[in-house]
Amino acid sequence: MSAALQNVWHHRRVAESSAKACWICYKPSTSVLITPDNKDYFYICVAHLKDRGFCQPDAEEVAAEAARKKKEELDKEIEKVKKEYDEKQARKREKRKEKTKEKNKEKEKDTKKQEEDEDTKDEKEKEDKIKELSKSKDESQTDGPRIYSLNKNFHQMRIDKLRNAEIAKRNMSRLKNPANFPSVPSGDL
Repeated sequence: MSAALQNVWHHRRVAESSAKACWICYKPSTSVLITPDNKDYFYICVAHLKDRGFCQPDAEEVAAEAARKKKEELDKEIEKVKKEYDEKQARKREKRKEKTKEKNKEKEKDTKKQEEDEDTKDEKEKEDKIKELSKSKDESQTDGPRIYSLNKNFHQMRIDKLRNAEIAKRNMSRLKNPANFPSVPSGDL
């Protein structure tokens, strides 16, 4: 049963209050590697996940990570272009205000209120866009790949640990069952 343990591990995070000792260095860690079927898990430091002697990230996951980084860079560029556009729009509004002041001072009050309303709407939209971009960045930020495969020796250590746990469990159940012990002799001496 434990020999069928696949060498696929998903990286998960736990709360700071749930940190436990790293499997390798015994320092408190909030990172956990767990199998997809939840049969085995262990706490591990993020630094060990970057060590090629311990594990390798999934190739597809690495490619997805690179694509995500490119998308983030593109989002930053888009945000920069939007800011430049907003600045140009603000300059145009200023020029319009100057023109309207020169034309009619009476109409200025009405148009001023309308322009202020438009400015506040534009500001709100800009703030909403910035918040949305920052939320998407926060959601997409991770500490790298999320799927790993352990090196041969470390994977074998996990299999051996599960096998030993199963053997110990079987031995304890055998010791608790009185039918497994020999009966008391009934003959006279």
